[in-house]
Amino acid sequence: MYRILLSFAALTVSASAFAEITTVTDILGREVTFDAPAKRAVVGFYPEDYMAIGTEAAYDKVVGMSKYIWQARSANWKLYVKHRPSLDKIPEIGRVDTNTFSVEKVISLNPDVLMLANWQYKSLGSEIERIEDAGISVVVVDYNAQTLERHLKSTQLIGVITGQEERAEKIANEYKQNLEMITQRLESTNLEKPKVYTEYGAAGVNEVGYTFGKNMWGAIATMAGGDNISAPFVESWGKLNPEQIIVANPDVIVMTGYESGSSDDAMLMGQGVDEELAKQRLAGFKQRIGWSSIAAVKNNRMYAAYHGACRTILDGAMLQFYAKAMYPEQFKDLDPKQAYLDFYAKYLPVTPSGSFVTQL
Repeated sequence: MYRILLSFAALTVSASAFAEITTVTDILGREVTFDAPAKRAVVGFYPEDYMAIGTEAAYDKVVGMSKYIWQARSANWKLYVKHRPSLDKIPEIGRVDTNTFSVEKVISLNPDVLMLANWQYKSLGSEIERIEDAGISVVVVDYNAQTLERHLKSTQLIGVITGQEERAEKIANEYKQNLEMITQRLESTNLEKPKVYTEYGAAGVNEVGYTFGKNMWGAIATMAGGDNISAPFVESWGKLNPEQIIVANPDVIVMTGYESGSSDDAMLMGQGVDEELAKQRLAGFKQRIGWSSIAAVKNNRMYAAYHGACRTILDGAMLQFYAKAMYPEQFKDLDPKQAYLDFYAKYLPVTPSGSFVTQL
């Protein structure tokens, strides 16, 4: 089903006599040439993936980064800064989505490589030319799409940037094997696909939050064998009409959250979040107006996941989580929380503790 070649032939090495001069093909099919591994790099997105794949030592060469996506996971960020205080001193380059991204700042840092997410690259438009004219190579990666091909290719690209090709290949293969295991089990059953609804619950019980169509949690739910009720109405992310959720009558509901939210009853998940508090917040969503008639609520098939565990090479554990939530008998041997923690133990220098997946 997924015929992906995990060969670095796709990341073509230049025939130049200077072996460090490398040409890669990024996820947009752009050929980009730079000295590899990069001696000076700016990380625009996916900062934890950069460390997992490139090792902690990769951050010895990071001269700038957009920190907000990491700092949004407040307790996770503090965990890393406590372990490696120098992270807090890395120069900030701003945010693309709030028009605070500074091309001038990036150029002033004199990096060899600027790594951007696909959505950042597209949003910056003509500004990319200014960056490249300054002699900075721009490499585009993409975990947001939540496709196997882009997850693997992005991992390989970070491996080249950081000089950790073998480690990247290993991580990519483990992700691929995890998905293949889930896919093979699903192919052996004739069960009807459960209808699943996922919502980012930061706004709390009284306000319907963002849901996900064909990427992020929506794609994870689909890859794990679910019928995502948001897909026909939401391309990437957006809100469903409250009535539409009730009419769709999902069999499984997943609420996601960070360590903090914008309301007193927000869904809380992540580093340092007590399991009982997470369950209490999740149970609050059962009280939403009209939700008492939904199958997932009536059958107590309500789950919660850490929003920071999506759009990353770490989210193989979340594939297991969705598969087990939707097909409990077929995947009863899986332990998604342990799988998440195991990735940290194997590839990252910190040990998280808290609530990363839960259920009522």
